[in-house]
Amino acid sequence: LQAMSDNESANEEDWLALRPQEPSPSQCCGSGCKPCIYDVYEKELAQWERAKAKQDKSLLMGKKEQSNNSELNPDTFTAFSVSSVEQLTEDTYQYKFELPGNSSLRLSLGQHIVLRGVVNGLEVQRAYTPISPRNAEGYFEVLIKCYEAGLMSQYIKTWKRGDVVFWRGPFGGFPYQPNKHGELLMLASGTGLAPMIPILQSITDDEEDETFVTLVGCFPTFDKIYLKPLLQDLARYWNIRIFYVLSQETSLEKLPWSYQENTYTARLNEDLMKTIVNSCRRKPFVLICGSSAFNEDMSRYLKAAGIEENSCFVF
Repeated sequence: LQAMSDNESANEEDWLALRPQEPSPSQCCGSGCKPCIYDVYEKELAQWERAKAKQDKSLLMGKKEQSNNSELNPDTFTAFSVSSVEQLTEDTYQYKFELPGNSSLRLSLGQHIVLRGVVNGLEVQRAYTPISPRNAEGYFEVLIKCYEAGLMSQYIKTWKRGDVVFWRGPFGGFPYQPNKHGELLMLASGTGLAPMIPILQSITDDEEDETFVTLVGCFPTFDKIYLKPLLQDLARYWNIRIFYVLSQETSLEKLPWSYQENTYTARLNEDLMKTIVNSCRRKPFVLICGSSAFNEDMSRYLKAAGIEENSCFVF
């Protein structure tokens, strides 16, 4: 009888060891993903409770935390290998990840994916938007700004070629349809450029798509503008205009002449917003991506410029 009760307590311990752990706040990237890490936890907990009630561990076999088959999945993390690291500015990097064969991530425009990192034993998750073209085969690329004190940044800064990191997704996105809007006005601050790039590329790749685009990129200085060659290429298309708003530059004279006529040295304020909106060829539909403070400011300035909330989409 004693042996039986020992077995029972060992069995109880086994089940407790299999119980899914509740996520900590640092594990939620805060981007409103469906499923959120908390949704995944609730699902796994219900699965564990069913299996424990029936005393059948085989019911947990479907529970997979991560996978190595390189198929992106919203519920589980998948391993991807870093194929190159390119430093773009003092704190911003472009990372390229391998996809097996000629496969593609098949994201919708502007969708983000969630990265998992472990720093000092603490699991952290953050959302990033791939900047590679939607039809890119065999790879995808992500633009990441590293912050001095950021937990995830400490982890990302250690990456080198060949390292394996875990992503899940995709989530969100902007339901873009060719020619649905006469003009898109894109307001991007820093790495907020990321979701705009695939949309721009899909417009320039489609000869039937005659949507006008005005992209406004907000950066502190000229040196901190990301992806200059790519943006210069895009600006050559008849329907794409690109403006830069450099909050810490004092004079246009220091800039290359090709940038002088489409750059403002100031913060993007209400007056400048009205000027930009009035310069659009048609009444624009607006896409906004930046910090929460940037997004709130832009929404306010747009309202003052006569753009209603239902004509805006915030990433």
